[in-house]
Amino acid sequence: MDIIYREESYKIIGACFEVYKEKGCGFLEPVYQECMEIELGLQGIPFRAQAALKLEYKGHPLKHGYQPDFICYDKIIVELKAVTELTDEHRAQVHNYLSAAQPMRVRLRAGPLGRGVHSSYCGLVGVRKRHAGRD
Repeated sequence: MDIIYREESYKIIGACFEVYKEKGCGFLEPVYQECMEIELGLQGIPFRAQAALKLEYKGHPLKHGYQPDFICYDKIIVELKAVTELTDEHRAQVHNYLSAAQPMRVRLRAGPLGRGVHSSYCGLVGVRKRHAGRD
């Protein structure tokens, strides 16, 4: 798989591993969310936590939107999951975030953090580069 924002993606994955190394598994998502906010700041990675993504329907703005855990570098969505395994509902959630944040597309998902440990996932989503005349 081609990683478009390779350097930025690796920095974010490094921050995910640092949080996992420090906290391990077994906490709820809000704990990992707070740890990631601290770690992204310590590593100098620009981010917005739980930024609202607005939705439209046939050109009409909707009252409800989506809030991914992080938007890093104004181009990469990071979704944290403290679960045993990713389900179709988790994948649909990230897919919906991407649809709301056009022209973002799924680029990478860092799977289980740690050998044999399946309780913490750091989902990483990036954007594709825009091409002249295309969205």
